[in-house]
Amino acid sequence: MKLTVVGCSGSFPSAESACSSYLVEADGFRLLLDMGNGALGELQRHCGLYDLDAIFLSHLHADHCIDMCAYFVARYYRHDGGRCDPIPVYGPEGTEQRLTTAYADTPTASSMSEVFDFHTVKPSTFEIGPFTVHTERVAHPVEAYAIRIEHGGKTLTYSGDTGISTALDELARDADLFLCEAAFTHGKEDIPDLHLNGREAGQTAARAGARRLVLTHIPPWTDPQVNLADARAVYDGPVELAAPRQAYEI
Repeated sequence: MKLTVVGCSGSFPSAESACSSYLVEADGFRLLLDMGNGALGELQRHCGLYDLDAIFLSHLHADHCIDMCAYFVARYYRHDGGRCDPIPVYGPEGTEQRLTTAYADTPTASSMSEVFDFHTVKPSTFEIGPFTVHTERVAHPVEAYAIRIEHGGKTLTYSGDTGISTALDELARDADLFLCEAAFTHGKEDIPDLHLNGREAGQTAARAGARRLVLTHIPPWTDPQVNLADARAVYDGPVELAAPRQAYEI
């Protein structure tokens, strides 16, 4: 598997990065995890607009899904080559309605489903292209899912947005790469069931026995070096900060 960071900023785009979006590739199949603010523009550095094969939305906060509205325009109003066939979109209950409401002026109430083939995510195990994926609900104010992606004997786990979660511990068990949010700063923000800080992300990776930790979803107002140091203080494996255009072979 190849993981490419399209965007990794939390809450809103920074001057350097779009919001959460991550491209996972294997066997010629392209799966996009989230499409937050600014992600669609950055995505085109890595693949064509119509080269994605499936999209997974961890939850329906804008910084993880709002560029789906722009992507709707690209797919629905495409004239060169005709309208695209529907692409599978995996998201929580109500994803179609959320995107239709956000766009606010679709030609009809069902226009989104003409280019997006919506599938409702629940805690489960299923196939997306060549990947076996496991999804579990995690601790966030809205319905939110972490995902474990397995292919060729390798494992990638993506936390989405979450506070401390035993479900996340299990999804990250022995993962070759654990892409984990670290939006909060240890000793500064303490809001349960919302986000992890760097220390908690490191502790989660340690409990799970993950082989590599990449911290992501750090907002522009948070010092990423503090979160990196906090994670390294409690996790002995390799840990680094996600960065736009960074690619990992898993």
